[in-house]
Amino acid sequence: MAGGITDTGELYSPYVGLVYMFNLIVGTGALTMPKAFATAGWLVSLILLMFLGFMSYMTTTFVVEAMAAANAQLRWKRMEKRKDDEDEDSSSGVSDSDVLLQDGYERAETRPILSVQRRGSANIFEITERVEMGQMASMFFNKVGVNLFYFCIIIYLYGDLAIYAAAVPVSLMQVTCSVTGNHSCSVGDGTKYNDTDKCWGPVRRIDAYRLYLAAFTLLLGPFTFFNVQKTKYLQIMTSLMRWIAFILMIILALIRISRGQAEGHPSMAQLSGIRNLFGVCVYSFMCQHSLPSLITPISKKKHVNKLVLLDYILILAFYSLLSFTAIYCFRNDTLMDMYTLNFTNCEIISVAFIRYFLGLFPVFTISTNFPIIAVTLRNNWKTLFHREGGTYPWVVDRIVFPAITLIPPVLVAFCTHDLESLVGITGAYAGNGIQYLIPAFLAYCSRKDTQLVFGSGTVNKHLSPFRHSFWIVFVLIWGFSCFVFVTANIVLSESKL
Repeated sequence: MAGGITDTGELYSPYVGLVYMFNLIVGTGALTMPKAFATAGWLVSLILLMFLGFMSYMTTTFVVEAMAAANAQLRWKRMEKRKDDEDEDSSSGVSDSDVLLQDGYERAETRPILSVQRRGSANIFEITERVEMGQMASMFFNKVGVNLFYFCIIIYLYGDLAIYAAAVPVSLMQVTCSVTGNHSCSVGDGTKYNDTDKCWGPVRRIDAYRLYLAAFTLLLGPFTFFNVQKTKYLQIMTSLMRWIAFILMIILALIRISRGQAEGHPSMAQLSGIRNLFGVCVYSFMCQHSLPSLITPISKKKHVNKLVLLDYILILAFYSLLSFTAIYCFRNDTLMDMYTLNFTNCEIISVAFIRYFLGLFPVFTISTNFPIIAVTLRNNWKTLFHREGGTYPWVVDRIVFPAITLIPPVLVAFCTHDLESLVGITGAYAGNGIQYLIPAFLAYCSRKDTQLVFGSGTVNKHLSPFRHSFWIVFVLIWGFSCFVFVTANIVLSESKL
């Protein structure tokens, strides 16, 4: 994400890419969706979920289109450079070669390349090189736009880290305080605990949470100061655990409902819950920032937009199934911020191993992702302040950047462990920018650049199905309206307190 072209990696089939995208999107946000559904009402939640899924699909096609345009420009500039080098070699006795090179550069910025189009304009838009969103922003945006992009992505990653830093200690606190507090089966039974309640001995629940947060920071924080990469086996392990956990929760809820033990009576609509639901849904459909890593290695991209659409339909069905089984199985006031904790109650499941597996599920999966997100954020900070030809002092590079990456989210997690609000705010603000505004601007600017460089008759083979300019305007209006709505909702809510 820090900009620049990276290796594409090993190619895989379109259907493997579909699975990878599904696994990327269905993550931590899904665990906070059931409570958000309950607080907003099932009808409002379903309508908003479907609409936001459609909007996310649309902007995903915008990013794919921009990726193709970026590949075309990179490929074309290399061809132009090769042509200029050949011209320079053939006229090596000419004293004004610098003028010819400058002229070649100007042609590369302004002149339509008809010769490229005659050779086959469709192929030049093939997505073969992984161009991250930061690189696309540098190619298509001006300096202000690039800085705004990095500001948005950095805020989003900070929110991500704060959610991760809070989710792990919360899960550990809920499970271990129940075990040591002699009420090991009461975590998910609707009993409300205050942060000042005893956990074990004189230690309060909030103290236990902060102790776990400190341990989490000390164990995983040092990875921020080094380079880490997600391995293939780590992906397989976390994906397997995620699927086992989600399928278990859906099956257990369905069994309870089929036995007539369902306690949920969700309302149709509660407008007060829309703000958090919006943020949770945006966060739960987030994949745009990782599309270059997912789409580029796909071997055959002819029907990539159709495969992405199929993915979104499957994800929408999965979210609906998870949330509806949850809100009808459990009462609104018993649904936990982290849905897995509802299954640590002995009345739901008597097998202790499954209770602890679900209760501690976020600990395993989130802990593996935290260092990767932290390193990504650190690299984005470096890219934002980097000046061509300059290098950072050792202290700034190895101490300052990792520190400003790690400290803020840990402080936020220290102050609050309200996961629903953290996810809602992160999705409603930074997620809104990444999922709606940035893709729309990328599509608009890449189309302008494509017409300028290749001519108005050139067609991008990966052009979004939403190719009319109306859709870009619609997404931009929607995105800015969401900023206003969420901000106004927060202000009004605070004024009532």
